[in-house]
Amino acid sequence: MPRPLLYRSVGLISSSSGDGVKAAVIDTDGRDIVHPLGGVSLSYDEPLRWRILEATQNDFPTTEILRLEKLLTNHHQKAFQKLAQTYPDEVRQAKLAGFHGHTLRHMPSEGLSLQIGNPWQLSEAIGLPVVSDFRRHDMAIGGEGAPLVAMFHWALMANEPRPALMLNLGSVASVTWLSKENEIIAGDTGPGIGLLNEWCQEMAGLPYDLDGRLALEGKVDLGVVEEALAAPFFQRPLPKAAGLHEFDHVDVASLKIADGAATLCAITVEAFAHAAKKLPDPPSLLWLTGSGSEHPLINRMLRSHFENVKNVSERGLNPHSMAAECFAWLAVRHVKRLPITTPETTNCKSADCAGFITNPLA
Repeated sequence: MPRPLLYRSVGLISSSSGDGVKAAVIDTDGRDIVHPLGGVSLSYDEPLRWRILEATQNDFPTTEILRLEKLLTNHHQKAFQKLAQTYPDEVRQAKLAGFHGHTLRHMPSEGLSLQIGNPWQLSEAIGLPVVSDFRRHDMAIGGEGAPLVAMFHWALMANEPRPALMLNLGSVASVTWLSKENEIIAGDTGPGIGLLNEWCQEMAGLPYDLDGRLALEGKVDLGVVEEALAAPFFQRPLPKAAGLHEFDHVDVASLKIADGAATLCAITVEAFAHAAKKLPDPPSLLWLTGSGSEHPLINRMLRSHFENVKNVSERGLNPHSMAAECFAWLAVRHVKRLPITTPETTNCKSADCAGFITNPLA
């Protein structure tokens, strides 16, 4: 049997939490062969970080969005350069790049989504074809535009005992479930660490609480959790998707700072547990990835619902670079005209390829 053709691809993504850009390089066939070769993070300076957070959390003038997009794309170029300096041989052989950009708004109920980042500017700067704009075709054919990581999780769990379950704790939490027959169900389950980040920024002057120092000091308000989870979004079955604005109704303003942080962690976990219980065959093992996957209080709470909770780092994967690796993988999927999403992951009408490329490969 001939060996599958592998592509060397770079992925770049701006963290929804506003902490910086992730860049990674992989070898992949665009299917279930994925060899991570290295990843880096490049933090924003304070002025850029606050401009990104302001644009993400509020309506921003068009001219300022355009200026911000240029600055953001420049930062992605610098992240690529850092990746190339850290892994020179690996990046030198890359053939293309996948570019997510930064999500300003994701409003699937209205069929609206906006990621900023100029692929043409980036392509000229890094000297590679850039594949971007993965969401909007999915939404045009009835999908909710997320979670885009679901198919990548399917690839990573190709040899995982079934049923298999993976939770991605980004700004929004998303789940991927695989059955013994290789069926897939995916979707967003609720807030990830996005609301927690905003709470820490507004109330404690902290960019985030990834080490759990603040939340571990707090007490969960069960009444606030119950009220938050009564919203219609949490009653809908998977697949479904949400932007962080979907959870504007979550109100912890009456709580002490630490109690608010703990309560937001509980909302994240209970929303996911509620969705997981509706899966056809929930496994006892839960794999965690994403920027919030090491949060100690969230991990403790998850262990009250699952017998075994493990971080993907125990499989030799990097939970902090997997999102960037995903977009490197999606870029290869685009080149090979393979589906980016399916009806079971986003509610789209058909499993189609998506995105566009700045300079098609010969």
